[in-house]
Amino acid sequence: MAADATPRIVYMGTPEFAVEPLKTIVDAGYNIAAVVTVPDKPAGRGLKLQPSPVKIFAEQNGIPVLQPEKLKNANFLKSLSDIKPDIAVVVAFRMLPREVWQLPKLGTFNLHASLLPQYRGAAPINWAIINGETETGVTTFLLDEQIDTGNILLQKKVQISENETAGELHDKLMHEGSKLVVDTIKLMESGNYKPIPQDQLGVVGELKSAPKIFKETCRIDWNEPYHKVFNLIRGLSPYPTAWAELRAIKNGAETIIPVKIFNAEGLAIQHGELPGTVKTDGKTYLHTYCSTGAISLKTVQQAGKKAIPIDEFLRGMQNTKFIEML
Repeated sequence: MAADATPRIVYMGTPEFAVEPLKTIVDAGYNIAAVVTVPDKPAGRGLKLQPSPVKIFAEQNGIPVLQPEKLKNANFLKSLSDIKPDIAVVVAFRMLPREVWQLPKLGTFNLHASLLPQYRGAAPINWAIINGETETGVTTFLLDEQIDTGNILLQKKVQISENETAGELHDKLMHEGSKLVVDTIKLMESGNYKPIPQDQLGVVGELKSAPKIFKETCRIDWNEPYHKVFNLIRGLSPYPTAWAELRAIKNGAETIIPVKIFNAEGLAIQHGELPGTVKTDGKTYLHTYCSTGAISLKTVQQAGKKAIPIDEFLRGMQNTKFIEML
């Protein structure tokens, strides 16, 4: 591009994770010609139509918004073509058809919350913690026909601390990714770069994937060692949240109490208990034994109620005898 020209950028994204990079691009003085996001969706008790976080930010900042139902829709493709974008930036959005990602003059790149080619897929932040990684990062790469396989533009490593949750790592990667997005725009403006094929990065060990997480993925298996259970809990906190079922005797009758576990502590203790056995003083702590070690529950939530500290949960469970975690 000419030295005095500012690239026309189309930004594609939906959730909160995608807002910070968009804001950073705007703050850097770039021209966002349009934002592409999902159509408004019904939400809440009244099922009122709710805009995506990216749409809310765009409208607050006077940026035109496109919300196609289908990305191959002829009217949408014409609207996109009429914009004459130089660069398209994709953050936490849908898979794009060739007709869309080939349109921008300088190319289309995606921000991914891992060090590709590791953790390709929908939930890289969660799986990095679930698998006990101590390092992850953010990557920008050019789009191609497959998901998360395009040639690498830039990467930034980020450390994962011992007790870090997915929510905390999400925020850290969001901020690092925002800076990387602006650096990538500058790189593409310059034309002075050489994308690196992912198969040339010399990854050591097996490639790990980051598939979509379902409810059963979140169920705790107390037969696992305590450190794996602890990693699962923090890797799913605060969303979609690890869960288990507490079997108990309440008012003389057996009952099953499903609980989501937001925060916990891993206990490297020796014991001879069966996995799932619980120990509590009924006031301040509730421990569940694993195949090795135990988990001390810190913040839990019952269905239809808010998340509360374990001591508050126990106070509400008077006259209840806990038997085991299932």
